[in-house]
Amino acid sequence: MSDRNPGIEFDASWLEHVYVNLPAVKRRAETLGTRRCVKKQWQSAWLLRAVTCIDLTTLSGDDTASNVSRLCFKAANPVRDDLIKGLQMEDAGITVGAVCVYPSRVADAVKALKAANASHIPVASVATGFPTGQTPLKTRLEEIRMAVADGAREIDIVINREYALTGNWRGVYEEVKAMREACGEAHLKTILATGELGNMVNVYKASLVCMMAGADFIKTSTGKEGVNAIFPVALVMVRAIREYYQKTGYKVGFKPAGGIRSAKDSCTWLILIKEELGDEWLNGHLFRLGASSLLIDIERQLFHQVYGRYAATHEIPMS
Repeated sequence: MSDRNPGIEFDASWLEHVYVNLPAVKRRAETLGTRRCVKKQWQSAWLLRAVTCIDLTTLSGDDTASNVSRLCFKAANPVRDDLIKGLQMEDAGITVGAVCVYPSRVADAVKALKAANASHIPVASVATGFPTGQTPLKTRLEEIRMAVADGAREIDIVINREYALTGNWRGVYEEVKAMREACGEAHLKTILATGELGNMVNVYKASLVCMMAGADFIKTSTGKEGVNAIFPVALVMVRAIREYYQKTGYKVGFKPAGGIRSAKDSCTWLILIKEELGDEWLNGHLFRLGASSLLIDIERQLFHQVYGRYAATHEIPMS
């Protein structure tokens, strides 16, 4: 991991005169995946890189220790052995970036990863009243501490959308800063819930404020909003990351989440990061894909690369 972003003092001047040219953003977003085309053996390499950036996620009301255990086994063995051998990648040690669960399932995930000899894979936990954040700050901070105590090494928090929508950016800053302190050594991912922020200017300002407060990652969505990970919003967020890096020298990670299901989409997200932030961000330390079903389609495409045909349903299990 690169040096953590320590955050800076709140500086309201960064938020003055922010303007987002929405038509230009949309035009740029439409070119992603069209100007570059990843083919043949290069596609396999890109897809395997995408696998290493996945936060393999289960955030369901019916989560149990059993299905968390299955998820952790898949996290440790995300691609079938015969496909790894066919691609001559046996020595690469391909695993996902993290396993993401609710706070009550953190201990189960830590135990399952240890049993799978994969304790190097971090457990990420959503927290702070996810997905709405509509609980008292004291409760949200305690939820972070409990998840960390159970073994979470990454915490995905949600920001206070009321503060963002009413322009109380110092309030957003102070809450995120307190959450960063509650995380201790665990890394902090701040979920902006961009589908609920109203406009792109708010997205840009929220990105900057969270980074000022010490966020290690900024993340698009909870996956529960009506609008989740879309490329125009992502462009605005990664441009904020670029500005913050240029002003402070600290790199902050980016995580799109919600609605990312196809292997083709995962390549387009990698293209976005490569073109906008550069190769230094093309790894699981600074880029993550929040997804629950993406891995299925990636494995399908890798099967096609190895065997020259698409897998039957029974050959690539759906879960």
